[in-house]
Amino acid sequence: MTSSQHSHGRTSRRALLAALPAAGSLLLAACTAKDPLAQQANAGDNKNYIAGDGSVTEFGIADRKPPVTFSGKTFDGVVVDAASIAGKVTVLNFWYAACAPCRVEAPGLGELYKEFQPSGVLFYGVNIRDESATALAFERTFNLGYPSLNDKDGSVLLSLTAFVPPAAVPTTLVLDKKGRVSARILGTAEKGTLKALIASALAEG
Repeated sequence: MTSSQHSHGRTSRRALLAALPAAGSLLLAACTAKDPLAQQANAGDNKNYIAGDGSVTEFGIADRKPPVTFSGKTFDGVVVDAASIAGKVTVLNFWYAACAPCRVEAPGLGELYKEFQPSGVLFYGVNIRDESATALAFERTFNLGYPSLNDKDGSVLLSLTAFVPPAAVPTTLVLDKKGRVSARILGTAEKGTLKALIASALAEG
């Protein structure tokens, strides 16, 4: 599967942050309709598939882009970057507390974290909007168990705009053991679908 490329070289952090407040008010369809990977998934060409209420794209090993590069801090002040996840299958979930689909998917994410933790899979939320108290209360309410990065300044999102459109929240990425994006879910992550994507990445050599 070959996806079309977009240049993000001229994307400014100011423009990116300006787009974030609109995320909660945009319909998912509007978020995904302009995205080339989502368009390919909707094309029904058997290279991608649809699950839940968002597009799901799984990248073949030969079609994956280079390892992602990012750096952020959890709400507890722990630095997480590409070196932190080296050699591990990693799930990155972009969210914020007032996002209704984020609330829908949260219980399943917490359950999958507990299920895959013994296999060494890492889970990190990437919170794009909330203050610490709000984010931590959400994590307790839904018993997530895994930490979230405080990305109110948009730095992690900016690093991953090749895969995460600014308005498409929630978005969930699965990274393979080499730190490359092996799968992406735009919109609510359906538990069974995400489980299959994680298991597939784990099974790779």
